[in-house]
Amino acid sequence: MRKRVLDRADIRDPDARRGYTAQRRAVRRFAPAEYTAARLLLPAPLQPDVVVLVAFMHETDDRIDRGDPPEREEALRRWRALTDEALATGTSPHPVLRVLAWAVRRRPVLRGRVRAFLDGAVQEVAWERFGTEAEVERYAEGYSLPALMLSMGLLVPEGDAAAAGFERACLALITAMQRLDFLEDLAQDVREGRVGVSDEALARHGLTLRDLHPGTPHPDRVARLVTDQADIAAASLRAAHSLTGLAAGEHRPFLRAVLRVQELRSAAVRKAGPSLVARPCGPSPVGCGAVLLRELARRRPAPPRARRRPDG
Repeated sequence: MRKRVLDRADIRDPDARRGYTAQRRAVRRFAPAEYTAARLLLPAPLQPDVVVLVAFMHETDDRIDRGDPPEREEALRRWRALTDEALATGTSPHPVLRVLAWAVRRRPVLRGRVRAFLDGAVQEVAWERFGTEAEVERYAEGYSLPALMLSMGLLVPEGDAAAAGFERACLALITAMQRLDFLEDLAQDVREGRVGVSDEALARHGLTLRDLHPGTPHPDRVARLVTDQADIAAASLRAAHSLTGLAAGEHRPFLRAVLRVQELRSAAVRKAGPSLVARPCGPSPVGCGAVLLRELARRRPAPPRARRRPDG
């Protein structure tokens, strides 16, 4: 973590500074887009804790995303025990958990967010297929939302009504993001047998899981499925735009960037259409970079105008 950012976050202990710096480097490596957005657009005092929360979420996903359901359940049980111990003692031999414990000590509100995320992870380890669209929505609310709120919880506005509205908008945002994730990763998910498109949605377009392999005989049907799922994501994304009106002014550039990047993701998914059964897709890095630069420019105050000298 850069010295100036750590100073502004009032992180003075040398061990803590080294720990946060190590997590910054890790997140910059495995999540460069998210890291760059936080680094450029979030207030400096928030950045160290946001980074470690992203690192914790990534480590959790990595541990519970391999193997069959019993193996994933056991991995979650062990990880939760290690996390509980770290939060109880304030330290851990695991680098991510050690810094997470420091972050929770600095911001006690995070304790409940961490527990809610691990509670929701039970759904992540259990699912293999979604039978209905309602099951996809429950997954987004039960697991994806607590995962998002690990970091977005630090941006919740003051006041009960504003906070509740902010969290509802976050649910809309993560529902859109999760559906776009499932479309972007369709080819890999089919190979692994854990598909995020529900059987109900497939049947509506005359498709089965077998039709989602490369060389599908029904590319037109797959194209309609992708458009339908992208339309559902777009409706959720429109509802999420209330985030910027609810958030504090200093958080709005980051939130606007997040929302705009989801729009770019949606456009890329629509353009890919039936090719998603063969290869993943994502938004243009150039387009995402332009979003960040535009919000960075809006965040910086305009230089003062030069005063005109009076004539004569």
